[in-house]
Amino acid sequence: MSLVVVDLGASNTASMVFALERLGARPRVTADHKAIGEAERLILPGVGSAAFVMERLRAKGLEPVLKTFPRPLLGVCLGQQLLHEASAEGPTPCLGLLPGRVEPLEAAPERPVPHMGWNRLAGVAAHPLLEGVAEGAYVYFVHSFAAAVSDATIARAEYGRAFAAVEARGNVMGTQFHPERSSSVGARILNNFLNLPC
Repeated sequence: MSLVVVDLGASNTASMVFALERLGARPRVTADHKAIGEAERLILPGVGSAAFVMERLRAKGLEPVLKTFPRPLLGVCLGQQLLHEASAEGPTPCLGLLPGRVEPLEAAPERPVPHMGWNRLAGVAAHPLLEGVAEGAYVYFVHSFAAAVSDATIARAEYGRAFAAVEARGNVMGTQFHPERSSSVGARILNNFLNLPC
């Protein structure tokens, strides 16, 4: 299986690669257009600023490659946010593969931002990416922005408001949390992704 982790130059690439290798995968980390376009599966990781990373994607000429990728594509954390139409962090237009604009979380004395730590999934839908993931399963988040719940949401979480924790539309999927840091639940989700039909 040809698995590519897109090299954004500003992401948690190493931890994602280690998690995939533990599952027996052999991911290639690259920003090469040809390798990305020909991959059987693609992961768009990310930590940092949406505006900065979108600028890098455009500078590398990767935006059209990602927008037209026809096989399973998984965005993680910032990578998931970049799949949306736009982000309020900038503001900046994004890839437009998932609906809506990513908005900042609202801080409160008992609810600091960024949202860091374990939180529960709710409304877990029947979807191949979430096979074997139970309602109320805990996953690990580190983020200050999130997308609203929409018809693409297949699991949500709560932090001051409900937000999209897992999304899917056709071949495009995203997790706002870090599956590579989410113990057995995250490993299950990554393994499900690796076993999706191309």
